[in-house]
Amino acid sequence: MIPRRFSDLPEYAFPRLRALLERYPAGGEPIAMSIGEPRHPMPAILHEALAAHAIGYAKYPPIDGTPGWRAAVGDWLTNRFSLPTGTIDPDRMILPLNGTREGLFMAAMALCPAEKNGKRAAVLLPNPFYQCYAAAALAVGAEPIFVAATPENGWLPDYTSLPEDLLARTAFAYYCSPSNPQGAVASREQLGRLAALAENYDFTIAFDECYSEIYPDGPKPAGGLEAALAEGVSLDHVLVFNSLSKRSNAPGLRSGFVAGGPALITAMNRLRSYAGAPSPLPVLHAAEALWRDETHVEANRALYREKYALADEILGDLPGYTAPRGGFFLWLETDDGEAATVQLWRDHGVRVLPGAYLGRGDPRFIDGMNPGTRYIRAALVEPPGALRPGLEAIAGVMRKTAKTQTPSEATA
Repeated sequence: MIPRRFSDLPEYAFPRLRALLERYPAGGEPIAMSIGEPRHPMPAILHEALAAHAIGYAKYPPIDGTPGWRAAVGDWLTNRFSLPTGTIDPDRMILPLNGTREGLFMAAMALCPAEKNGKRAAVLLPNPFYQCYAAAALAVGAEPIFVAATPENGWLPDYTSLPEDLLARTAFAYYCSPSNPQGAVASREQLGRLAALAENYDFTIAFDECYSEIYPDGPKPAGGLEAALAEGVSLDHVLVFNSLSKRSNAPGLRSGFVAGGPALITAMNRLRSYAGAPSPLPVLHAAEALWRDETHVEANRALYREKYALADEILGDLPGYTAPRGGFFLWLETDDGEAATVQLWRDHGVRVLPGAYLGRGDPRFIDGMNPGTRYIRAALVEPPGALRPGLEAIAGVMRKTAKTQTPSEATA
């Protein structure tokens, strides 16, 4: 029997997408824009490090990584976010992860109680959201609270405005910046206020920063650690997550990290010792080399900037388009996200994801509506030559949407 606590979980987004489209043949050469799987070349240093340390596959790896890996991640965090020297103790404040999805889920398992202040614990998450957040909340018996991220709040959920009674029973919160799917970026001040909120109401906040290294020209996205310190908040309630999947075009390496207050990391490490799968030694050596190299990251970012410019060129005059400030997704408004997804596949072979598959309806927010219903998510992962026809097909669908809207809808 499937536990009742998971009965509210819908089918995962990509099986839902396959079921939606499998009845229709592709209307052209397929263009993959549904999944956030980077398609840029993997760095040469990755291949070299894996080959040089292949003998490590013959050994059980340590659950907390190698000293060299921990030092590399600690140095990267310090340099990238201009942290004071000595802020990060690599031996007490960092753990390796087999991709951040494992860590984002396990953090709630290790740190979120089922009850707080005599009531069912609440877990705050943005809506739409990365789907493992909700599963993690349900796994610990907590209540997921879907806080809408819409144009009205800059595509970022406002946890600070939630009712006092809800914050009093909040035990854990997820926050993603740059956000998936909208590409919004929170300021350092916004992140700092969230860290202070976690401290004031005694909950753990998990900052999902997996897209932090992909952004257009302009300031780098801020991070949760630097924001907490700037606000004068201790790191006792703060975790940050990042990975090499997007930064280094290595999604199959399954290598990421979590960093934060020592007590939080100790609790996660204790649970991972029982139930986690340690990263293989060759992966740790390869990851160490990647975290210490910025040249390939800058080259990767330049490729995405070409695609940002292409999206601006093709979609920039359409009312349903908002240029992303980070990450590689477009969050595009249509009449109906599912209908637009079917039309793009059936007529053009363009595969996108309905926004509703990334969101939930919640009666406490925006009249219970799923905030993703009118949207599609399109990933800018293909080369520009393949992206152009995909973006042009999307533009055609969006223009039809704009023509069918009333003037008030088009400017809302």
